[in-house]
Amino acid sequence: KIQMSRRYDQSTTTFSPEGRLHQVEYAIEAINNAGTCVGLQCADGIVLCAERKVVSKLLAPSKTSEKTYTVDDHVVCLVAGLTSDANILINQSRLGSQRYLYKYQEPMPVEQVVKSICNYKQAYTQYGGLRPFGVAFLFAGWDRNFGYQLYQTDPSGNYSGWKATVIGQNNQAGKSILKTDYSENNSLDKNLKIAVKILLKTMDSTSPSPDRIELSTIVRNADGDIKHVTLKDAQVQKFIDEIQKEEEVEQKKSEASTGDI
Repeated sequence: KIQMSRRYDQSTTTFSPEGRLHQVEYAIEAINNAGTCVGLQCADGIVLCAERKVVSKLLAPSKTSEKTYTVDDHVVCLVAGLTSDANILINQSRLGSQRYLYKYQEPMPVEQVVKSICNYKQAYTQYGGLRPFGVAFLFAGWDRNFGYQLYQTDPSGNYSGWKATVIGQNNQAGKSILKTDYSENNSLDKNLKIAVKILLKTMDSTSPSPDRIELSTIVRNADGDIKHVTLKDAQVQKFIDEIQKEEEVEQKKSEASTGDI
């Protein structure tokens, strides 16, 4: 039986007897071990948060972000998975977006940006000799048709729209926090705090530091321009301190209540 399943492990183009494409499933599983990415949408804008993986202290710091990429003036994406695979897809996405702008003289709708890159990903699951891209994205942006939008993509080429979601390591723990704390009526500041709270929960570090958290917002200013702003370490540290204080207060309350019993 093991030999039978192994026969279907090698190819992305052959279905197993259970109707599964194992290589695509393994690529999706690889995303679950990548650095956590969080996206939250509200009326005022979108909050994006990602965990920076610190491999070694000896490694020179990256000159650009390895988690957050600008696709166009109105679209930004977070990456979970293999950065080298992501670079290929982001370049493809940027090219498609600029071609659309040149042809129609208006920015490419956000969902169309996502759809075009997912069509490219899907092709790598259907032709022999290719392997799926080991990367998932959170695309966030604004267009005049649907306003603020947040999309998640995976290696199979599927995509889905979300109000708030988590991808990467310990994403189930992050989603459980979203279920209790997230609301469509939240302010941008409230969502920033929730995003940091999720990362503190999902990170495997006992002493969280702001250099491991990449926090940014997408907002539309008075002139109608879309601005992507990355928060400074001091601002992230402020959120970390607030969350830790709240957790201490809750812990004391629970200890007091158990003491009364």
